[in-house]
Amino acid sequence: MFRFLTLLATLLFLCGTSAMAAEPSAKPDGARLYAQRCSACHGADGRGGVGVPLALPAFLSSVDDAYLRKTVRLGRPGRVMPAFTQLTDVDVEVIVAHIRSWPGQKPPKTVPHDRIAGDTARGQTLYARHCAACHGAHGEGGHGTGVTLSRPRSAPILAPALNNPGFLAAASDTLIKTTLLHGRDGTPMRSFLKQGLKERDINDIVAYVRAFEQMPPPPSARVLESESPVLVRESPYSVEETMEKVKTAVGAANMRLIRVQTLDQGFVEEGKENRRQMIVYSCDFAFLNEALKVDPRVGLFLPCRISIVQHAGKVLVMSINPKRLSRVFNNAELNELCEQMHKVYADILEESVL
Repeated sequence: MFRFLTLLATLLFLCGTSAMAAEPSAKPDGARLYAQRCSACHGADGRGGVGVPLALPAFLSSVDDAYLRKTVRLGRPGRVMPAFTQLTDVDVEVIVAHIRSWPGQKPPKTVPHDRIAGDTARGQTLYARHCAACHGAHGEGGHGTGVTLSRPRSAPILAPALNNPGFLAAASDTLIKTTLLHGRDGTPMRSFLKQGLKERDINDIVAYVRAFEQMPPPPSARVLESESPVLVRESPYSVEETMEKVKTAVGAANMRLIRVQTLDQGFVEEGKENRRQMIVYSCDFAFLNEALKVDPRVGLFLPCRISIVQHAGKVLVMSINPKRLSRVFNNAELNELCEQMHKVYADILEESVL
C-alpha cells in the first residue's frame, strides 16, 4: 500500500496533475513552471514525449496565445493532456511566454475567431475522404501516446482528436482552416490546396469539424469513474494462508507468479522485515504488451501487485483499482483495458478470501 501511494504521488507530480496549488510567487517564473508542469510530457525543450512536440515552428507560428492558454486551462479530456485548473492566470501567461521564447520561433499570426460558413453535409463527405485516415472516422484522433509502439517513429506527432471538447474550445475556425490550407511542416499534415481541394471544400470541412460541438461528448473524451483508488477485501485466514490463496487465484487467472516479498523489503535491515505485510507480484505478459502500446505510463503500476496486510487484528487483501488509471493518466483509450483488469483483480481478491 505504501509503495502504491508513493508511486501515485510521484506520478501525479510528474504529470502536473497534483492537487496542490502552485507555490505563491509575486513574479512566477515561466521556465520553472514549465519544467514542473509540462516538461515531463512535452520535453524540457518542447520536442515531445508522451505529449506532443510543442517546439515545431510551424505549430507555434500558426496558433495564437489564446489557443495555448485555453489548452493549458482545459486540457484534452481523455486524451492524456490534463486540465491545469489549479494554475493562476498569471501562471498560465508566463508558461505561454516561456514557450514563445524558444529559439527559432516565428512570431505568431493574429488569428480571427469568426465562424466560417460551410456545407456540413458536404464537409462530412470530404472529411471521410481526406481526413479520417489520420484523425479517425469520427474525429477521435490517432491512437496511443507520443512514445508508444503504436506511433511510427517516422511520425513526429499523433493526429489530434478533432472531436475533443478541449480542442474545439481552444481552436478557432480560422486556425483549423489555416492548417488545412497550408498544412503543418514537420508533421504528416499536408496542404489540402496542394492536394487539389478548393477553398470552398476546406470551408465545408471546417464546418463539419465545428459540428462536433453539437454532438454528445465522444467515448474518447470520457475516462472511467471509480469509487476508490484501492480494492480491499477482509480475509478470514492468516496472512500465510491468505498469501497461498492469492497465489492460487493468480494462477487461476492465467497470470504468471513473479515473486513474493515483504512490503518493507529494501527499506529495513535484512532479516528484520515485517512478514505481516506481504506483496505478491504477478503478470499477464500478453496483456502487459497491449497496455504499454496504449500508454507506457501504465508500466509504473506493473507488474500486478496484491498486498496482504495484517492491521488492527484483521487480515486485508488489497490492490490498486485499475479503473482509476484511465483518470490518473487522462487516457480514455485505457478504459476497456482498465475494465478488464478491474474484473481480474476483483476476482483474485474474492477467490483469496472465500
